[in-house]
Amino acid sequence: MDLQTAASIVPLLGWAVHGSVLARRLASARRDPLTGLHTRAGWTARAEHCIRRHPTAAVLLVDLDHFKTLNDTHGHAAGDAALAATAHRLRAWCGRNGTAGRLGGDEFVAVVQELATTDLDALTAGLHRPLDYAGRSLPLAASVGVCRLAELPVPLLTDALAAADAAMYAAKGRGRRGSRLSR
Repeated sequence: MDLQTAASIVPLLGWAVHGSVLARRLASARRDPLTGLHTRAGWTARAEHCIRRHPTAAVLLVDLDHFKTLNDTHGHAAGDAALAATAHRLRAWCGRNGTAGRLGGDEFVAVVQELATTDLDALTAGLHRPLDYAGRSLPLAASVGVCRLAELPVPLLTDALAAADAAMYAAKGRGRRGSRLSR
């Protein structure tokens, strides 16, 4: 290889390495480091794609109940374990038919292509399974709000999130540990 060819390849290799590093940084910025779920920005892009392709999609908001008490009583490591377990359960429930994300704190979000009542029952049961942590069984509970896009006049993600949020707070108002569809 002559000197001129080598001199032109070196900058190209530098740009390739630089591009790879930037791509990894962007991907990691769209993932929550504790749970591995998508952050708000990463989830929103995927959710909008899903609702464009699947008019029967549903948006869910999940909020852990009594999380502060669990954190204060058993420590932040137990709280982190509860968040990671919730993320794992939500991701497994979504499977290949949806995408889960963590909005922050103890609030999670998901979009699924279709939602049957039995699916929602399975999610609620899964989120209420106790967590084995440091030789203890810690109770977990969550309130889930759901909005089916087909129930909205215009299927916009922002409107679906607002409706799911209202449904989640209605579920909390019923004594927590449950789920509620928007109406």
